Amino acid sequence: MSDVAFLPAPRLATVLSLVLAALVSIPTDAEALSRRDQQAVDALAERMDAAEARYLEARVMTANADPAGITEGDSALEDMEDVLADCTEQRGCSPMTLLATYKRLLKQDMDARDPFAGQPDPGVAEPDHVALAEGESDPLAADVPETAHAAALLADQRHAFDEMVKYNPAVQAGIRRWLTDMRPSLMNSYENYQYMRHLMWPHYERAGLPEALLFGIMAKESNGKVHAQSRAGAAGPMQFMPATGQRFGLGRDSTGFDTRFDPYAASEASVAYLDERMRELNRNIEMALAAYNGGEGRARRVAREHPGQDFWDEAVYNEFPAETRDYVPMVIAAAWLFLHPRQYGIEFPKVDARPVQLVLEHPSSIYELTICLGNDGSRDGYMRALRNLNPRYQADTMLPTGTRLAATQRIDRLYRRWCAQGARAQLAQELIRSNVDQAIVRRGPGSPSPAAPVPASSSAPRTHRVERGETLSSIARKFSCGTRQLAQANGIRAPRYTIQPGQRLKLEGCAN
Repeated sequence: MSDVAFLPAPRLATVLSLVLAALVSIPTDAEALSRRDQQAVDALAERMDAAEARYLEARVMTANADPAGITEGDSALEDMEDVLADCTEQRGCSPMTLLATYKRLLKQDMDARDPFAGQPDPGVAEPDHVALAEGESDPLAADVPETAHAAALLADQRHAFDEMVKYNPAVQAGIRRWLTDMRPSLMNSYENYQYMRHLMWPHYERAGLPEALLFGIMAKESNGKVHAQSRAGAAGPMQFMPATGQRFGLGRDSTGFDTRFDPYAASEASVAYLDERMRELNRNIEMALAAYNGGEGRARRVAREHPGQDFWDEAVYNEFPAETRDYVPMVIAAAWLFLHPRQYGIEFPKVDARPVQLVLEHPSSIYELTICLGNDGSRDGYMRALRNLNPRYQADTMLPTGTRLAATQRIDRLYRRWCAQGARAQLAQELIRSNVDQAIVRRGPGSPSPAAPVPASSSAPRTHRVERGETLSSIARKFSCGTRQLAQANGIRAPRYTIQPGQRLKLEGCAN
């Protein structure tokens, strides 16, 4: 028996349930918070940090055979549960902070149990179907709390998905497309998904739906971009239409944010939708996917008129539009590649997606952070990751000091190194504040040649006349002030922040 203290399983279940409750119930739009709310949120974060420190100290005590360690550890866990419970009642409390603490402690306990913890990664991106021995587990499942597993769920690590769908020439044609012209989209989808995986997969696993199915749908629908929108009106990583999304709990919340763009909420709604379709359509994945794309009413009618026949039967297949006949095998093909990468010569990108909260030390936008973070460890940089993890914020919105952004440990380290201060941080600020209009030399007839540009005086007028095409966010970025701050100074109502050309705005509190 090990002498290292672990999080007891019942405690894990309690903490996890509280985290999930916080995730679904609390809006996290930092700009909409009052100062009192922000102070309360900060106090909760400090309480969680203190409880974590107490728990770690208790582990050391237990390892040193101090019997008081168990009591102290239990007390620390109770404090964490209290913080989580309080978070569900506090406006603006970000459950991602609490989830990061929980997962960090859980991983330490799992590493303490694992005799191979700390050894080099063998470098295998994903297991292949033929490479998994009997009883071998899928490394993809390593970061999911053991209390979230249930023996009755589909054993995705044994690739039960393979037995649930048909691998036929249509799927093979889809695989060919993903591996040729669409290979960049496949890789981007995988990388985007890894950052959001901890928000999306647990819903599918609890429902007994394969993770590969989640990936296949998301890859085909949006390439893992949470702000994706179609011309037909579908939106979000899982591309819900407004009416369908509303049926499954998605839509405008109290802050005006459309939760179809939230990966956690969208994944949860996707599970509810698929579960409903699977019950109606004899647990047939192809028919459920056809309903997802081609309409549930059509799928129900086709199933009723052709009982016992599946999607690939000609009479059924021809009842669906061309888009759906393409959609179904493409989703299955992406899911198949997710499960069998090595068989097809795929090496998916390795992504360090461990979640953490990044606290802004000065006003910044996601655009500004993207510039100063660079692309260390990532081919394309971190704008997509930050946007996917923080769907409530537009990329050009200037966020005030103290805003908590969902990020990863790598992004947080890069922020402290490059964005908190220094030459690159200043360069990023300069680029964000740049204004094309300032490059244009305007002079009337007979005016002398332009002199050298003169730096703007600190006594410059503190108002701005809105020009055609400008938004409140772009004006806030131009003059280095928060969008909400500028809106309040001018009596402009959130969340639309509507302004008109010719309108004169007061620039109170703007730095530039």
